[in-house]
Amino acid sequence: MFTRILLLLAAVLGGPALAAPPAELGPALVNPGYHEQPDWFKQSFLDIREDVQEAAAAGKRVILYFYQDGCPYCKKLLEVNFGLRDIVDKTRRHFDVVAINMWGDAEVTGLDGRQLTEKQFAAAMKVMFTPTLLFLDEQGKVVVRLNGYYPPHKFAAVLDYVAGHLEDKMSFRDYWAQRAPRPSHGKLHRDASYLKPPYRLARRDSGKPLLVMFEQKDCPPCDELHLDILGREASRRLLAGFDVVLLDMWSDTPVQTPGGKDTTASRWARSLGVQYAPTLVMFDAGGREVFRTEAYLKAFHIQSALDYVLSGAYRTQPSFQRFVQARADALEARGIHVDLME
Repeated sequence: MFTRILLLLAAVLGGPALAAPPAELGPALVNPGYHEQPDWFKQSFLDIREDVQEAAAAGKRVILYFYQDGCPYCKKLLEVNFGLRDIVDKTRRHFDVVAINMWGDAEVTGLDGRQLTEKQFAAAMKVMFTPTLLFLDEQGKVVVRLNGYYPPHKFAAVLDYVAGHLEDKMSFRDYWAQRAPRPSHGKLHRDASYLKPPYRLARRDSGKPLLVMFEQKDCPPCDELHLDILGREASRRLLAGFDVVLLDMWSDTPVQTPGGKDTTASRWARSLGVQYAPTLVMFDAGGREVFRTEAYLKAFHIQSALDYVLSGAYRTQPSFQRFVQARADALEARGIHVDLME
């Protein structure tokens, strides 16, 4: 409610409104973890129904931007992606961006008319990463969901895809395959410890959770994942607790899924909604998907995702972000410095 009052006063007085004010409004409105948001973000009263209707009337669509203070990937989105004129122009021309604090207490009215706090709304929308961006159509349906940070060239492609109303013609996965620039090593980075074909994933008897890495041969983030992140000692210790499978997401490699279905890597990737390489999908020992990562992540967050599943924390802690924070605090208490962007 206080957020709404601030926005209303700003509109009445003609001054700039806060796109999303800091969580604590001290004497100087200072919050060290808060990242300044562009002043062209929509000055929303957080009634998502109204936001969708107003955008549609202007020939636009809505982007719901979920963030949290101190999030380095949110900072990267705001400073890198929204520091590029072509991305800013494209976003402003075709979208209204509504910022929602993943842990905020401001009131949000959802498309079903329910009134929730920001953190309740984020939980209802299954927001596990920040930034998370939900691209909505004119009825409020999610057209594309970005769980985490996407680099500028791919983010721009998502803007074009949604602005062009292409969701009825092709999946974003196929759209990206048509236009993706792919300078890279041009190969999959296999390891001797990974499971080898034939991939009969319903017949595992190791008792370990399963990690399936969907990648492609031309993929710079895949190169970084294998040549740096997964080669670190802490990563290798965590990987040892999984059965690991590496699949080319475009290939016809035969696979039997954990559920016992015979298919191919490409068809399985499509059925799982995999649209970005690398995507890491994790299954419990019984073959149920329990977590995935599908955006650009640095070492600490990749390791935390592996630990989240391997430790079983996902069973008792539904918020991955709270697990990440607790894990970082525990490491710092042991004298191990955590650099989220290293």
